[in-house]
Amino acid sequence: MTFDPAAQGWTTWQSVGLTDLVGPFWMRQEAKGFAYGFVVEERHLNRGRITHGGMIATFLDIVMGRTAHDAIRPRSCATVQLNLHYVSASHAGEFIEARGETIKTTQTLVFSRGACTVGDRTVAMADGLWKILSPGRRLDGTSVDSSK
Repeated sequence: MTFDPAAQGWTTWQSVGLTDLVGPFWMRQEAKGFAYGFVVEERHLNRGRITHGGMIATFLDIVMGRTAHDAIRPRSCATVQLNLHYVSASHAGEFIEARGETIKTTQTLVFSRGACTVGDRTVAMADGLWKILSPGRRLDGTSVDSSK
């Protein structure tokens, strides 16, 4: 039986681009921030029938990026470095949860770490750096039209 996040108080968020292709992703407010999750589907599996490492990497990048962004609002940020450690396998039907934590923020960088779990089992751990971007600017220096 597949886990039903909505029945457990999780809500989805509006996704765009890549998250549209690999989601839906779920979130819920907790005492120390947000928890995020997704139900592992057949399309998330590798040939060995376990969750593809690229899917877990993508999910942690999104979760930790959102956590970094929450720490520096209204500015935005972009991933500079993401280090992953795969700890155990996950399978179709399981609900993978992730939580990110901001370790330190400087004038130009956010240092973060995060972990994916299924219940009490750790699936992956990560740490990384996010570059703080100037408000209203893209990485290439062009302006973002905030009216859209």
